Amino acid sequence: MIFSIAIFTQRITIVVCLALTLSSVAHAARSGEALYNSYCIACHMNGVAGAPKFGDQAEWQPRIEKGIDMLLKDATNGFKAMPPKGLCFDCSEDELRSAIQYMIDKSSNS
Repeated sequence: MIFSIAIFTQRITIVVCLALTLSSVAHAARSGEALYNSYCIACHMNGVAGAPKFGDQAEWQPRIEKGIDMLLKDATNGFKAMPPKGLCFDCSEDELRSAIQYMIDKSSNS
């Protein structure tokens, strides 16, 4: 077998490019709105199982007063009927925070 530096370099370059591409795809954060529309909407649109309805300031206000960190903890671990991460098991903490903030923003009067 003949070892070729050129072939080796070419193969390493391909592997590195593939790894970087996959890494950037895997780490591309989804917006809060996109996550809401993919996961949260199933319960929050109509208030299923006690979930605060999207856009309903009266239902969201007591939760907003708890603070985003507590809401994030509840969303991550699950709370009452809400399953952990709202079943978005590949959501990062930042993505969950973004989805929560999106719902808060659409439910507050400011």
